[in-house]
Amino acid sequence: AQTSPDQIRDIESVDHLVCHADKMKMAELIDSGSPLTETCFIPASEKPPFFIGFDQTVCGKMTRAYLKIQDGCDAFCSYCIVPQARGTSVSMPVNDVLKHLHILGQSDFEEVILTGIHTGLYGRDLNPAATLKDLICQIGQQRPVGRIRLSSVESSEIDPDLIRMAGPGQILCDHFHIPLQSGDDDILALMNRPYSADEFSAVVNDIHRILPAAGIGIDVLVGFPTETEDQFHHTYALLEHLPVSYLHVFPFSARKRTKAYDLTPKVDSQSVKERTLKLRSLDYQKRKTFISKNLNTRLSGLVLHEPDLKTGMMKAITSNYLTILIEHKQGLQGKTVDLLAKHCDNDLNITGSCI
Repeated sequence: AQTSPDQIRDIESVDHLVCHADKMKMAELIDSGSPLTETCFIPASEKPPFFIGFDQTVCGKMTRAYLKIQDGCDAFCSYCIVPQARGTSVSMPVNDVLKHLHILGQSDFEEVILTGIHTGLYGRDLNPAATLKDLICQIGQQRPVGRIRLSSVESSEIDPDLIRMAGPGQILCDHFHIPLQSGDDDILALMNRPYSADEFSAVVNDIHRILPAAGIGIDVLVGFPTETEDQFHHTYALLEHLPVSYLHVFPFSARKRTKAYDLTPKVDSQSVKERTLKLRSLDYQKRKTFISKNLNTRLSGLVLHEPDLKTGMMKAITSNYLTILIEHKQGLQGKTVDLLAKHCDNDLNITGSCI
């Protein structure tokens, strides 16, 4: 709706066309009953430089709550339309973040996932300016909830101080999800990513050195225009040797109005498919290795309200992002318990028990 309003306007039976800056008004627009409402469209790059969010805390029925603390992005990666859709980085004020977390804690949420478009930019637009580490430090001092988890954070925004905030006894989960996209320096430059493969590797190894049991997930993009077989091999070899616990693999998808849209030559679909399958096979091996290292070790897990659909067993999400199946026991839902992972099958289903 923000980047291509003309396409939405041409869809039959559309009643309301709402831009990003006015998305919180959708309920009242629907309630107005008017046959067609089109809000004033402001280019995302010119939108008001303040965070747009819900005044009321969003709880929902999930065991783990999500709290969006940041929106927008200043990076302008060559394949990404998000800066044009969401504008520059804006942050929820620190006091508002803490207020929402306290309400979630009072609503019996043990874990809250802090999310954003570019979460690592949190606080730079605030007055006075803050950082993501400042925010986590304040949350740790007040402890409004049992633990917090970062949804995703760029490698260039991870340093040893942030890593140690996920250490034993800290409020931050020992789980880092980091976008790599490519392990080839030339492709990274074309993507407009602000790091080299060696710099990325150093960050991942720092995490593993400081927190050997931490979960480390990686985003990787396959088939970016001009990517050769050798350049793909650089990505594969990098990930093969890094101590990561899982991969999120996805093929390149061209977005109009991005620099990568017109970049040539394109990678043929068969090559993209084959490369994707290779990395997903590597993902299986990484997951299996990480799980094996966690068997018969003491883990902290949050028991979900929803049981596993196939087995009926209860599911617990560990701090380092493993899902463990345990026998059903009344009163554990929504609680953080100590677990022992005992067995993993070929489908990577982990079974264990409370300690």
